[in-house]
Amino acid sequence: MGRFDGRRIVVTGAGSGFGEATARRFAEEGARVLVADLDDERARRVAGGIESAGGVAEPFTVNVAEEDQVAAMIQRSVNLWDGVDVLVNNAGYSHRQKLLWKLTVEEFDAVFAVNVRGVFLGCKHVIPVMMAAGGGVIVNIASIGAVAPRPGVTPYNGTKGAVLTMTKGLALETARHNIRVNAVNPVAAATGFMKTATGQDELSAELEANLIASIPRGRLATPADVAAAVTFLASDDADFITGTALNVDGGRSV
Repeated sequence: MGRFDGRRIVVTGAGSGFGEATARRFAEEGARVLVADLDDERARRVAGGIESAGGVAEPFTVNVAEEDQVAAMIQRSVNLWDGVDVLVNNAGYSHRQKLLWKLTVEEFDAVFAVNVRGVFLGCKHVIPVMMAAGGGVIVNIASIGAVAPRPGVTPYNGTKGAVLTMTKGLALETARHNIRVNAVNPVAAATGFMKTATGQDELSAELEANLIASIPRGRLATPADVAAAVTFLASDDADFITGTALNVDGGRSV
């Protein structure tokens, strides 16, 4: 038996990177997974892969910055499986790496819309569903940049700091409803997300070496690292853990 047999999981940004690995990990452990992503083709690819491997998954296209779409996402899980046991707010976006005072207002607003409003909306619409069911779990994907910022992505780091504060406050607000709320702080990884931040299709050898030099474990994070942390926090093994952030950073923040 898997840790999540029959449980209903919604993962945003599940079409690639951390979200894809997390969705697949939940499915491998018996969960039914709503694979939500801005990119319909990617969501369908991941959901199809899960189904082909014998799991249960459903693709859903969503822009997490739009309230009606987030509400529809949660309702889709309710319609399919009569509820939501775990919400993973993983969808994220970064402005191109540059100094804060060189960003446009539009770039600043775009990163806050996805990374902060998106988490707010996911929590806003899933909590009533979880309360009605007697409990649930929310895991927010933040970043080690929230506690140990790198230069060049300061507003992005600010969004992740907001996610950490919301995680702690929401954990207090929902504890009496048997809802746990935690966060994961990944260090840099060689995912498609880095393409947006760096403007490089692949990390250059120099940039990768510079990133690794700051990580005591001597490597970047992998999607599997993050998926393992998320599924732990969502599992019954973490039943007494709420309002915390798990650093998946190879020691960078020490």
